[in-house]
Amino acid sequence: MYKQLFLGILFLTTASVPFVSGQRTLSIDEVRNLAIENNKNLKIASEQERVAYYNKKEAFSKYLPDISLMGAYLRNQKNLQLIPSSAIPASITVPDLSSIGITLPYPPGTEIPISDDIRNKIRGIGEIDIKNIWVGGVTLVQPLFMGGKIVAYNDIMKNSQQLAAAQKDTKLQDIITEVDAAYWQVVSLADKKTLAGSYKYLLEKMHSDISIMEQEGVATKADVLSVSVKLNEADVALTKVDNGLALSRMALNQLCGLPIEENISLLDEENNIQTQIPSVPELASVEEALTNRSELKSLELATKIYKGKERVARSEFMPNLAFMASYLYTNPSGFDGFDTKFGGMWTLGLTLKVPLNIMSSSAKYNAAKAETRIQQYQLDEAKEKIELQVNQSNFKLSEAYKKYASSEKNMEKADENLRYANVGFEEGVIPASDVIAAHTAWLSAHSELIDSKIDIKLCKVYLNKALGRNLTEK
Repeated sequence: MYKQLFLGILFLTTASVPFVSGQRTLSIDEVRNLAIENNKNLKIASEQERVAYYNKKEAFSKYLPDISLMGAYLRNQKNLQLIPSSAIPASITVPDLSSIGITLPYPPGTEIPISDDIRNKIRGIGEIDIKNIWVGGVTLVQPLFMGGKIVAYNDIMKNSQQLAAAQKDTKLQDIITEVDAAYWQVVSLADKKTLAGSYKYLLEKMHSDISIMEQEGVATKADVLSVSVKLNEADVALTKVDNGLALSRMALNQLCGLPIEENISLLDEENNIQTQIPSVPELASVEEALTNRSELKSLELATKIYKGKERVARSEFMPNLAFMASYLYTNPSGFDGFDTKFGGMWTLGLTLKVPLNIMSSSAKYNAAKAETRIQQYQLDEAKEKIELQVNQSNFKLSEAYKKYASSEKNMEKADENLRYANVGFEEGVIPASDVIAAHTAWLSAHSELIDSKIDIKLCKVYLNKALGRNLTEK
C-alpha cells in the first residue's frame, strides 16, 4: 500500500504541471529580456542617454566659430535733407559791384525774390534718398579665451553622458532584480501548489482508509473527524496557494509587458530546483562592489560635474577674448559718394571683456564649491552603506545555505517518519493522531525546503546586485 501511495503522489506531481495548448514556456533569461524590452522606465533612461549624447555634441560646438547671416529692410517715410529750408533766403539783395568794374542789370540794393522752384532745386542738392534701406552681412566670432568656461562645459557634458549611462545601468539592474524575484516567487508557489496537492492526496487516501477501518470497528468516529478537519484545511490551503500563484503570474506578466490574463509557464516549474543549487560560495569582497556599483559611478560622475560647475563659476573672474570678422552690405552706400547701390566692406577685430563684478562672482564660486562638497559627502555615505549591504548579503546567503542543509535533513526525517507512521497505522499500532502529525511535519519540512531553495536563488541575485555584477550571470 505504501508503494501505491507514493506512486499516486508522483502521478499527482506530474499531472499538476500546467499545460495549455499553445502555452509559452519561458526561461528566466527570456523573462528578463521581455521585461527589459517592454519596461517604460528603461526606455526613458535610453532617451535620457540620447539627450546627454546630443548635449555633448552641442557643447563641442562652443569651440567652433559662431557664424551668422543678417539681413534687414527698412522703408522710411522721408528722405534726409542736408540743407534746411531756413538756410535758403526768400530774396537776394543786389550788391554794389561798380568798384570792381561790374555793372549789373539791377541797381544796387534791389531785392530780387527767389522762386519756389529755385528753392526746391537748391534743397534737392542736399537731399539723400533713404526711403528704401537694405542691410546685409556675415559675421564670424571665434572665442579665443573664455576663462576656461568652454573646456569646463565640455567636461560637464561628457560626464553627464556617462552619468546617464550609469543611471540606465542602475535601472537595468533594478528591473532584473525585480523580475527575478517575481520569477522565483511563481516557481516557489508552483512547487507549493504541487506540495499542497500531494498533501491533500495523502489525506484523501488516509480518510478513505480510516473510513473503512471505522466500519470494521478498529477506528473511532473521532479519528475520522480529525482526518476530515485536516482534509478541509488542506483544501483551503490549496485554494490559497492557487490564488496566490495566479496573482503572482499576473504580476510577472505586468513586469514583462505581457497581457495580464496570458497564462505562461516557467521553465523552472518543470525542473527540479534541487539539482540547480550550487555549492557554497566564498564571501564576496567589498572592494568588488566599490569598483562595480553603478550607483557609485553615478555619484563619482556627479561630483565631477559639480567640480566642472566650480570651474564655470571661476571663469566669471576671468577676461573673455574673442576674434571677430564680418562683411557688411548696405544700400544706399556711401563708399563712393552717396548712391542707391549696394556697397560693402569687411571688418576684423578683437573683443575683450573684463568682468568687474567680483562680489557676485565670488558668491557663485563659493556656492559651487559647497555643492561639490555635498556630492562628496553623499559619495562617502554611499560607500559606507554599500559596504554594509555587501556584508548583510554575505550573511544572508550563508544563512540560506545553512537553512537549506537543515531543511534537507528535516525533509529526509519527515519522509522516514511519515513512512513509519503510515506502516504503523496500517498495522494498527499507531493512532490516527500520530499519522496526522506526521503528515503535518512532512508538509512543513517540504515547504521549508522549497523556501530554502528559493532563498538561495534570491540571495544570490541580491548579492550580485550589491556587488554590481552582471545579474544575467548564473
